[in-house]
Amino acid sequence: MRLAGKVAVVTGAASGIGRALAIELATQRARLALVDRDAAGLVETGELVTGAGTTASQHVVDVADEDAMHALARDVLHAHGAVDLVVNNAGVSIFGSVLELSTAEIAWLMGVNFWGVVHGTKVFLPALLERPEACIVNISSVFGLWAPAGQSAYAASKFAVRGFSESLRGELAGTNVRVVTVHPGGIKTAIARNSRVAASADAAAAAARVAEFERQFLTTPPRALAARIVNAVKHGRDRVVAGRDAGRIDALMRLFPVRGPRWLNRRARRVD
Repeated sequence: MRLAGKVAVVTGAASGIGRALAIELATQRARLALVDRDAAGLVETGELVTGAGTTASQHVVDVADEDAMHALARDVLHAHGAVDLVVNNAGVSIFGSVLELSTAEIAWLMGVNFWGVVHGTKVFLPALLERPEACIVNISSVFGLWAPAGQSAYAASKFAVRGFSESLRGELAGTNVRVVTVHPGGIKTAIARNSRVAASADAAAAAARVAEFERQFLTTPPRALAARIVNAVKHGRDRVVAGRDAGRIDALMRLFPVRGPRWLNRRARRVD
């Protein structure tokens, strides 16, 4: 897929992977529709991508809000005339065990991480099908390959994104729309630092775990992942596994689907 002149929608574009993707797409001369709840962060990303020589519209939207996402699709089509690429990247996290998490807290996370992907796909798919070539990129996680203890809600959302995307790819086979699923490993963003903590969890213990998690695992720069994703879009690859340990975890889950998670959970407890 050639990206020059194409219209790309990026959710979660105010920071982290979303901002890095916007910058990478700008270097490919794509036109951008930047989406996030963080208006100030969107302005900063907009300045970065326009400085790189492309045009960008900014849309302050909660991806969990279906009505707002339908309005977003109308606004983007009005502003740009078409959509060629949708990157469903917006995501949140929460610390807490199954016992500690309330159903409302799990529903909040699923609203962004899973339903945001569903909404982003559904509202733009009719427009994508009208284009000569088009692509949907759904950001899952290495926790969509392995579900670690203490990450039940987050892992559930990312496994859901994986299943939704793989089924969607089968449905769209033979059309002009491709689906790329991305499983990032330890990408150096603020998602862990910005995580919510379950109301019934120990806040001090959670903060210590976040700090250690960031130090041990979040080492790959977002720009490196963004380059991998854009390369996959350009060259027709359907799956991206990137970041520290992600490839090894992927292989372990394939080879040892029962023993692998036990070994990884023991290793994670030693890190804690």
